[in-house]
Amino acid sequence: MFAPHYAAPMPRRVAVEAALLASAEDDAAVLTMIRPGEIFEVLDLAGGKAWGIAVAQNLVGYIDAEALDAAQ
Repeated sequence: MFAPHYAAPMPRRVAVEAALLASAEDDAAVLTMIRPGEIFEVLDLAGGKAWGIAVAQNLVGYIDAEALDAAQ
């Protein structure tokens, strides 16, 4: 396997309920809802979306970056 770079997950607490989306588009399929207090491991931030891992659900997808707690 070749990986040009490795992104270390940045654990962030979810501040408000957020939809975990299958892609970065606003009309993407909703995979699940992430509740406040749950951990989302951010791998990338771009265009107002965070891509990463919803730990409790063991799913990868996109959420609105504004849903994450800014204090962490």
